[in-house]
Amino acid sequence: MTASDAHRAIEAVFRIEAPRLIAGLARVTRDVGRAEELAQDALVAALQQWPDEGVPRNPGAWLMQAAKHRALDGLRRAKMLKRKHEEIGRDLDEEDDPIAGIEAALDDELGDDLLRLIFTACHPVLAVEARLALTLRLIGGLTTEEIARAFLVPEPTMAQRLVRAKKALAEAKVPYEVPHGAELANRLASVLEVVYLIFNEGYAATGGEDWVRPALCQEAMRLGRILAGLAPQEPEVHGLVALMELQASRLRARIGPDGEPVLLLDQNRARWDRLLINHGLKALETARKLSAAPSPYLLQAELAACHARANTAEETDWRRIAALYGALGALTPSPVIELNRAVAVAMAEGPAAGLVLVDALASAPALKNYHLLPSVRADFLVKLGRHGEAEAEFTRAAGMTRNRRERDLLLGRAETARKAQAAG
Repeated sequence: MTASDAHRAIEAVFRIEAPRLIAGLARVTRDVGRAEELAQDALVAALQQWPDEGVPRNPGAWLMQAAKHRALDGLRRAKMLKRKHEEIGRDLDEEDDPIAGIEAALDDELGDDLLRLIFTACHPVLAVEARLALTLRLIGGLTTEEIARAFLVPEPTMAQRLVRAKKALAEAKVPYEVPHGAELANRLASVLEVVYLIFNEGYAATGGEDWVRPALCQEAMRLGRILAGLAPQEPEVHGLVALMELQASRLRARIGPDGEPVLLLDQNRARWDRLLINHGLKALETARKLSAAPSPYLLQAELAACHARANTAEETDWRRIAALYGALGALTPSPVIELNRAVAVAMAEGPAAGLVLVDALASAPALKNYHLLPSVRADFLVKLGRHGEAEAEFTRAAGMTRNRRERDLLLGRAETARKAQAAG
């Protein structure tokens, strides 16, 4: 393995371990900005040592120990060890078996470090956009570039937002804890949104080599289930759990033998996870019983259930899906929702009807760099026999995505359209 290959492997491991590492360090330091800095220091140490020594048996514990030693060294240099010893010293020095203690800290459940970190990052002292971005960074392990794409904003804007968010938390001395009572309800909505954004990054990665990142989906579902335990009477919590489980049931079918994307209508539905579907439908039923009116996650779970109940692509109730997107758009207006409704309308009424709706979205600022807009339009054009235009749109979409698998798929569809145009 070359040095560059080793570094890429280490960075991949770090991306998986970083959320728990930062969460544990935030418990120790009570400062999420400092926790992230210490995690990066641990990554530097790994890059220096692992290429020669090999990846340790428990990389998360190794990284935590390295970060804690770095924290202790910093305190000693600053001559603050005595004052801080009661706060963090026991975690750093006084365990009989430090590695065992670290492993126990990472193997947490209800009320765990990750959940505390989410509620800290979602504190009302931050603007909503900052809460979402910071939690994606700290919990989801996403890069600033990936978060910027998720929010459809420039990368420098997102970088500034993240810096300001961490500074605001430190200055406000936000407690590292799960809130209780009325405060829990007030902060739950933004936490749910963050959890779903983490899930979405796992379900359809915005960048990198992989089309899906199942570990992120699993983490989001785990957190969703914990939240359902914390707020069992909140219909939107159960709606989100249902939505994630129904969508996650398709993960195995979303990629082919070589990791290539497989689109919904082409998936082998025998590979869908029936256990997850059953769990999702039960969570949806719970949400329905608790909800007196439609709500965003409940409606999205209903959409996912339409697909889950169809044994074949032909059995899908596209008219109901279009109606559900209409209800969702009325509740939370969004051009992305309208784009999804256009797909459902096209499936129910034909590609010409869908193209009219897509073309009406062409000037939406939020979709300016959204690759699915030209991708969807290209699909409609193919079905209408306008292959030359479809090739251009697929090519344009490929230039917008940062995910290699998705780019390859779009370029392949562009080539197919080009051949169809030449043959026509």
